[in-house]
Amino acid sequence: MIRRILKIAVFCVVFAILAGISAYFTLSLVIKSEDTVIVPDFIGKDVVYVLEYLTELGLNTKVKGSEYSLDIPKHHVIFQEPEPGIEIKKGRDVKIIISKGTQTILMPNLSALPLRQARIIFEENDLCQGQVSNTYNLSLQKDAIIAQVPAPGMQIHRGDCVDLLVSLGQRPSAYKMPDLIGLPLEDALVMIEKSNLIHGDIQTLYSANKPRRNVIKQEPSGGYRVLEQSPVNIVVNRKKPEKSEGGFGTVQKGSLFRHRIDNGFLKRHIRVQLKRTGFTSDLFDDFVGPGEEIWLIIPTDEDALVLLYEDEKLIRTMSYEAW
Repeated sequence: MIRRILKIAVFCVVFAILAGISAYFTLSLVIKSEDTVIVPDFIGKDVVYVLEYLTELGLNTKVKGSEYSLDIPKHHVIFQEPEPGIEIKKGRDVKIIISKGTQTILMPNLSALPLRQARIIFEENDLCQGQVSNTYNLSLQKDAIIAQVPAPGMQIHRGDCVDLLVSLGQRPSAYKMPDLIGLPLEDALVMIEKSNLIHGDIQTLYSANKPRRNVIKQEPSGGYRVLEQSPVNIVVNRKKPEKSEGGFGTVQKGSLFRHRIDNGFLKRHIRVQLKRTGFTSDLFDDFVGPGEEIWLIIPTDEDALVLLYEDEKLIRTMSYEAW
């Protein structure tokens, strides 16, 4: 009886030992499997996909560089280390090399494309912008590409430069420069706008025997041939104001400018431009509803000229003399 009890006890002890050993190895394998992963095959895969996949696996990505490849598309993996199927611990590095695509490509057709879009194509194909020449063109808008070298369809190497001929748009119309001499400043500016020209510098020069605040010089001179949107510089008969001494307690001088928008249904784009000696700025630039008013303070420590544009059309000019 005692011998039988001893056998049962020995059997129970042996069973417990075997169960403990089995549990230990099973737990060890589970823990080990949680700390290691098998490296997948990333060859030919998109680099963004690879980066996301490696992050999910708990592995680090190290980009060793990029190379040209005849078979693997651009931005895809052409080499990895460790190789696929290798078991490594989490937190380890996986090195990859990214394809730059084929070293030779067919020259894209840039004809009639905007220059901005052509630059995007250059960047996508590892090309560089070469010499850019400009000429007027009746059929293509400004900054559109007229011609290119190399020609479309030619086989070129990545990194090659492409020369471009770019349109300046239609040749601007030529006008006869109006004679502004003797006109009041406000009338001269209106005539400049109506002649499809733009006003440039406005300077002052005092002449005692000529009408005050009238134009006494202009550039280009009256009668000369000028192109559309050419700047016109004028000199106005006006004494330069004596500058007051600055310092503590100096009062900023200014005048009130007021403009009311005509009645109607649509908002209008209103721009108020201030011109002073060697300085031009926009005091107001916004859309204003019918019947609304604009109130602005115009600084008059120097002579100032205010130009009011409504929907980009000059409709009013006002001059302010320095106090």
